[in-house]
Amino acid sequence: MRTLLEVAGLTKRFGGLVAVKDLGFAIREGEILGLIGPNGSGKSTAMKLIMGIERANAGSVRLAGEEIVSWPTHRIARAGIGLVFQHSRPLHRQTVRENIKLALLPDSLLRLVADRAVDEHARLIGERVGLGAVLDRHPATLPFADLRRMELAKAIARDPKVVLVDEPFAGLTLGEVENFSALIRSFREEGKAVLLVDHNVKSVAALVDRVLAMYLGERIAEGPAEVVMRDPTVRRVYLGGAIGTHARDIAPEKTGVPLLHVSDLSVLYGKAQALEQVSLEVHAGEFVSVVGLNGAGKTTLFNAISGLVPYSGRIIWEGTSLAGRTPGAIARDGIVQCPETRELFGDMSVAENLDLGGQHQKPAQRAERLAWLLDLFPILQSRRAQMARTLSGGEQQMLAIARALMMNPRLLILDEPTLGLAPVILEQISRALEVLRQTTPITVLLGEQNVTFALPHADRVYVLEHARIIWQGPASRFAEEAGAGYL
Repeated sequence: MRTLLEVAGLTKRFGGLVAVKDLGFAIREGEILGLIGPNGSGKSTAMKLIMGIERANAGSVRLAGEEIVSWPTHRIARAGIGLVFQHSRPLHRQTVRENIKLALLPDSLLRLVADRAVDEHARLIGERVGLGAVLDRHPATLPFADLRRMELAKAIARDPKVVLVDEPFAGLTLGEVENFSALIRSFREEGKAVLLVDHNVKSVAALVDRVLAMYLGERIAEGPAEVVMRDPTVRRVYLGGAIGTHARDIAPEKTGVPLLHVSDLSVLYGKAQALEQVSLEVHAGEFVSVVGLNGAGKTTLFNAISGLVPYSGRIIWEGTSLAGRTPGAIARDGIVQCPETRELFGDMSVAENLDLGGQHQKPAQRAERLAWLLDLFPILQSRRAQMARTLSGGEQQMLAIARALMMNPRLLILDEPTLGLAPVILEQISRALEVLRQTTPITVLLGEQNVTFALPHADRVYVLEHARIIWQGPASRFAEEAGAGYL
């Protein structure tokens, strides 16, 4: 089989950030290559470089042997590369059929009217991807899966040699994932080359011929899915290292009504299913970890608990429903979230950021709390007068956690506190969490992709995968029962 897409030495810099570094791979006709990696690995940037949406600083992209790296996007599309975008952006005033026809219109400004055969061609493409019954409907009336099918139809309208598919499974149910997988397999049967990117690692692995794993812009492993998933570097990137647990000296008792009880929680973003009937409980004094890969729904779960997104189902705090409560009221009642994005006030000092967290406390209580936190995170003491935006990423994460603790929470929600941090910073944050776990009554709900960080700080663990809870139990049983299947 001949090689249809060949990438060599592909590099892209955004200022001082190297988003893609010396990336190379090849895809033959009738082959599906899966591109995986945590957030920020450079996967989507690589796709944009191939499609000409971003310009490479160095490297080569060859389509059927012809160099295309400097071509404009429309020329690359005409030459035979189709891109299925992650987010649907249809023309809402046009029907599904008309959206597909747009991709079939002549390229020449001298021929603005399509041939009569184009309408029939659009119908056949629509039927092929499962849109035959909704061709005359408008996008706003379609379920989310049909919007994704329409993006797929537009990408394959010109019968491309190579199909780039970005996050096709995001927001889909398990049944819809199976249907989409069958469609993508059909491209292989037609001899197309497919590059597939998705956070749903298991669905990718079940579908592709080979997997290429990226981290921080570089290739770290490539080969058959089962080999790459067992690769020590890949597992360290996703899991964080060897899985271990650390039981606390005196574990809290699970008695009476849970402090937090979540039941059948579902969240939609537009028509995308972000959470589906998730249930969990957290008892007073527990440390509970919710682990899952990027895109599993951890942040959505925490935002629902904090009152930041609408949901169906029940969230009960100390026996009382949180439905209708504002985020501010929920925080004042003791549920404080430290978000993945930190949300610090960059042009305010460390001291001012911390002071904002303690505004509701009396001066003496606030001073006592501040002294305790500066002892917990000593680096913040020497940075008190420094602007938050000038801190390192690790120092900003410590400040974000300290500000949340300044509010004296009863339930502290930590969303991906290890994201992008160096090992030395992880150790400092880990030590601080262990102090909280062993010496304070604070209850913690921790969301993490890094399992080896999450487990030592957990009394119990929930595994969130593709918007649903698929496993729960004590941290001591995770490695035996769920660890091998996490990737």
